Amino acid sequence: MTRHGLHRITRFRSAPRRKAIAIGVVGGSVVAGIVATMMPILASDDLSIRAAADTTATAVTQDGDNATKTTLATCPTRCDGNPRGGREAVIEFAVTTVPAAAVNVRATLRVHAWQQFPATVTAHASPLSARESRPPLATAGAALDSVSGVSKGFNEWDVSKLITGNGTWTVALAQTGLESRVYWASVDNRNVDLRPNLLISYDIGSRPSPVTTTRPAPPPSAAPTTAAPKPSATIAPSRTATPSASGTLPSGQCGSVSDKLVPSCGAWWGMYSPAGAGGGWDHGKAVTTVEAQVGRKFDIVHRYHDFSNAGSNGAFPDAYETQQMREGRLMFFAWESRDFSAGTTLKWSDVYSGRQDATIDAVAGRIRAAGVPVFMGFDHEPEDEPNKGSDADFVRAWRYVYERFAKAGATNAVWVWTMMGWSGHYSRYAGLYPGDRYVDWVAYDPYNFHVCNGSTVWKSPSTTVGGFYDWLDDSGIGAGKPRMLAEFGTNFNAADPGAKQRWFQEFPAALKEHPKIKAAIYFNSAGMTSRTATCDMTMNHDAAAVAGFAKAGQDPYLRQPTGGSR
Repeated sequence: MTRHGLHRITRFRSAPRRKAIAIGVVGGSVVAGIVATMMPILASDDLSIRAAADTTATAVTQDGDNATKTTLATCPTRCDGNPRGGREAVIEFAVTTVPAAAVNVRATLRVHAWQQFPATVTAHASPLSARESRPPLATAGAALDSVSGVSKGFNEWDVSKLITGNGTWTVALAQTGLESRVYWASVDNRNVDLRPNLLISYDIGSRPSPVTTTRPAPPPSAAPTTAAPKPSATIAPSRTATPSASGTLPSGQCGSVSDKLVPSCGAWWGMYSPAGAGGGWDHGKAVTTVEAQVGRKFDIVHRYHDFSNAGSNGAFPDAYETQQMREGRLMFFAWESRDFSAGTTLKWSDVYSGRQDATIDAVAGRIRAAGVPVFMGFDHEPEDEPNKGSDADFVRAWRYVYERFAKAGATNAVWVWTMMGWSGHYSRYAGLYPGDRYVDWVAYDPYNFHVCNGSTVWKSPSTTVGGFYDWLDDSGIGAGKPRMLAEFGTNFNAADPGAKQRWFQEFPAALKEHPKIKAAIYFNSAGMTSRTATCDMTMNHDAAAVAGFAKAGQDPYLRQPTGGSR
């Protein structure tokens, strides 16, 4: 469970008068979204927001602390005779006042220059921190808009593709066409009227806008690497799925399952339920206790494992998982290139260099010996793992692991590529995708954090899951592949005690609206959040929430005749 926050908004064309907001920049990631209500489309009030932080990214050390200067600078790579003198202006905004019912959101970035210049300046989504003194230049994110010829006064860029509602957003300005610096007013400029600002306009309307925003989740907590206690002796009939020939989205009579574990109708219903010291690290009971609460078996049990190749952390499938497979559940092994107990992290180059071959081959052998199809993931949410290597390193490591499994005969592994799904990383996902040959399912991790991350926005289930889903449709990445919510979750609403129960009850309808999602797995842990009087992401924190989740699990769409829910 890791999250940052932005996503695409579906535009609805209408004729009413538009109004706007201006916004300032603040620090920290904010998870936000836009939920449309059943209202006629009306004009909004204006919003104008000033930047909260900015800096100049450059490799020129003589620049000093750019985060405190009264000016920003842009310049191409060759700048004022320096072949490595490039500079980009990095500006951060915090948007917090867009109404929940806003549609047709438009955002205009405005930055002041004191002179005219024959330069082209392009606004990009930026992964950089606007609070660093001199961040290094990074690969530009998605291009948003360009100004051909810098004007004296405020210059404007349409950044609506990035800024779709409430959240924290970072934009960079990159210059071409003139190999000399252009200076811009910063948030520290003495004249407050010259500081960067964001003009936001929108309408108030009724049609839903599938905006999903999320922030990164932490690696799961790990149990000690000790041998698993003996699981329960109760054994239910094993799965009797009817395989189809297709490895993609199957069609036909309900009750069939493809060789890549895609159900022909509806979706699998799954659970990540962590074990703990208080329960003796019993990974079996951690699941059956929740199953008893909601009155059904889960189709999928999700577990996180490491590269230690020891104990329940690394020597998987363990005894609990073997038992769960015997009882008809599907396993999803999320394999992380780290050692949970030691607290160490591998680099992806450690994987593809061959240094981890003994571990990879041992796990592949145990997966092959399981004798049934299992979901297999490698390093979920790699876009949030900067210390492991580049995006290309991740792809190389993924393919390396895949090929060693194939060589070991572990062809029963069904490979699930899991991303955060945050729009701030949209520009990276093509570079993180290993290729259709190496991926069977495409997964992401959407959350309705509400106040757990400082937001005030309550996202409906459809809004929560819709953003990255729509982006995948638009981008074509993993086209034809089934999709999975490898993690999902929601907070409760202290101002509306019944909101979480209703959220769960509405969840099956959201899945039906997004039919390519063929599996949904609840992340039943506080994860990166803390349990407080207004924040608890667990499913079973109160009786009403449990009742809502149980109701969702009884929906025929989530009761596969071939699954654990029989």
